[in-house]
Amino acid sequence: MAEFMTGMKRTDYCGDLRTSDIGREVTVCGWVQRQRDLGQLIFIDLRDRTGIVQLAFDSETDREIFDKAFSARSEYVLAAKGIVRERSSKNMEIPTGEIEVEVKDLRVLSKAETPPFEILDETNTNEELRLKYRYLDLRRGPLQRNIMMRSKIAKVARDYFYENGFVEIETPMMMKSTPEGARDYLVPSRVHKGKFYALPQSPQIYKQLLMVAGYDRYIQLARCFRDEDLRADRQPEFTQIDMELSFVDMEDIMEINEGLFKRLFKDVLNQDLETPFPRMTYKDAMEKYGSDKPDIRFGMEICDISDLVKDCDFGVFKGAIENGGSVRGIVAKNAASTLTRKEIDKLTEFVKGIGAKGLAFVRWVEDKPTCSFAKFMAEGQLENILSTMGAEKGDVVLLVADKNSVTLPVLGALRLNVAKKLDIIPKGFSFLWIVDFPFFEYDSESGEWVAMHHPFTMPREECLQYLDTDPGKVIAKAYDLTLNGTELSSGSIRITDYELQQKMFRALKLTDEEIEAKFGFLVEAYKYGAPPHGGMGIGLDRIAMILCEADSLRDVTAFPKVQNASEIMSACPSVVDKANLDILGIKVIEEEKE
Repeated sequence: MAEFMTGMKRTDYCGDLRTSDIGREVTVCGWVQRQRDLGQLIFIDLRDRTGIVQLAFDSETDREIFDKAFSARSEYVLAAKGIVRERSSKNMEIPTGEIEVEVKDLRVLSKAETPPFEILDETNTNEELRLKYRYLDLRRGPLQRNIMMRSKIAKVARDYFYENGFVEIETPMMMKSTPEGARDYLVPSRVHKGKFYALPQSPQIYKQLLMVAGYDRYIQLARCFRDEDLRADRQPEFTQIDMELSFVDMEDIMEINEGLFKRLFKDVLNQDLETPFPRMTYKDAMEKYGSDKPDIRFGMEICDISDLVKDCDFGVFKGAIENGGSVRGIVAKNAASTLTRKEIDKLTEFVKGIGAKGLAFVRWVEDKPTCSFAKFMAEGQLENILSTMGAEKGDVVLLVADKNSVTLPVLGALRLNVAKKLDIIPKGFSFLWIVDFPFFEYDSESGEWVAMHHPFTMPREECLQYLDTDPGKVIAKAYDLTLNGTELSSGSIRITDYELQQKMFRALKLTDEEIEAKFGFLVEAYKYGAPPHGGMGIGLDRIAMILCEADSLRDVTAFPKVQNASEIMSACPSVVDKANLDILGIKVIEEEKE
C-alpha cells in the first residue's frame, strides 16, 4: 500500500542539487531510474523532470529504510528525505554527479509493474510501442526537455507581446465553416440538427473583427485544426502564435516579429540574432531554389540553361522549351565520388516520383566528363553548359527539362536531397522573409485563376488595375517567414475597403450568394469603419521542433497523432454508440465490403 507524504514536503527537484547544497537537508520526489545493490550499500538513481540524483542507503543506519530501498524497482515513485553529501565516486557526465543524498526517511508512494520498455534517454524501442505508452515515453529526458522548451517558448512569446501592448483574446473553438485551403473538422449540433460547427483552421475572421472592434493589437496562442495529410512537420491540430495589428504596414509587422525571434533566441538559446532578416521575392526564391521556403544555408542554386540548348538535337530538352518550359539544373560540387552512377539512378527514381519525366546528368570524374546526353550535343556545346553552370572536374551536374511548374519544384526537392546525401548543410539558423507573392495562380485543370492566399489579402495598390485584365501581374501584400527551409509563419495586409473586397470576391468567381453565406458578417462589419490592419500566424510547434533540433513535430508534442491522424495511446478516433448519434440526428453509413 502506498505511503502518504506527511512530513515529506518536497524541497528540491532532483536535477537542481549541486555541491553548494552539501550539508543541507532536502526532500526529493520522483521515479526510480535504477537501483544498485552492493550488499551493505544500496544506491538509487531518482529521476524527475529536471534530471537524476543518487540516493544512498547504508544497512547500518536504518534497517527499515534500507529494506524499503532494497524492494524498490524501476519506475517506483518515491519520496526521500536526507542530507546532501559529496559522492566518493563522482559521475561528471551528469550535473548532480558530484553529490548524493544520504537518505534518512523514505516513502514508497506508488509501486510500478515492469514497463513495456526501459525508460532511457537513448532508446531503440519501436516508436509505435512508445506512442501506445506515451505517458511512459514522456518520462524520457529528451522528450521532457523538448516539452519544457516548448513551454518556455510560449512564455517568452507571451511576455514579449504583453510588453509591446498586445491584448490576449480567445476566439471561438466552434465556428462557421469557412474556406481556409484545407478540409474542416466538423462538429454536429444537437440543438440545430443537420447543422455543423467547424473547428478553426485559424482565427482569421475573428481577429479581423477584433480590429474592427478597436482592439488594435491582438495576440493568441490559438489551437488550430486542419484535416489534411500528415508530414513530419504537420499535425492535424497545432498551436499558432496568432497576431493582428491595426494602423500598420508590412514593415511594422515584420519588425515586430523580428523582435520576437530576437527575444526568443536570446532567452531560450542564449543566441544573438542579427536583424533585419534578409528578404527575397517569391520569383527569385522559386527560380534560384525551386521553393518558396528555401534553405539558404548552402548554395547549389538552380541555373537556367534553356538558351544554351534550345537548338540542340536532344528531343527532351528541345521539346520542353518548345512547349513553353525550360531546362534547368544544379551543380553538386566535389560530388563525383559520392554520386556514383548507382546513386544517380536513385536520384532519377526520386525525381520521377515527384513529377519529373527523368534526370539528365554530367558526372565529371576523369579528364573527360561522362554525360547522359553527350551524343546529342554539338561540338563545344557541353563545354559551354559546364562553363555557364560553373561546373569543374569532380562535380556532378543534374538537369531537369519540363514546364516550369514541374522543373522548379522538382529541382528544389532534388537540391535538398543531394545536400543531405552529401552532408553539406551547415548548422545554425538562417531566417528569410519571402515577399512579393503572386495574388493569383493559374489552375491548368479548371482554366481559372485562383487565389494563392485567403480572399482578404490586400493586393499592392499599383496592381489593382490588372485585377480584371491580367491577374498574373497582381502582387499580394503578403509575406512568409522561413527558417532553415521551414515555413514558420504566413501573413498579409488585409483588405478593409468594402468595394475592393467585393471586387476581389468577383475576381475569385464567388457569387453574391456564396459571399453572403461564407463571409456576410465580416463584409457587413467593414461598413462600420474598419482600420487598416494586417497580421501573421506563427507555428509554435515548428519553432519548438527547430530549436529542439527534433526530427518531427511528434518530438515536441505531448500527445501527437500519427500518419493516419489517429492517436495510438487512446485509440482515437473511435466509434460512437448509436444512442449518441441519434441525439445528433446522424447516421453512419457502413462501406460495402467487396
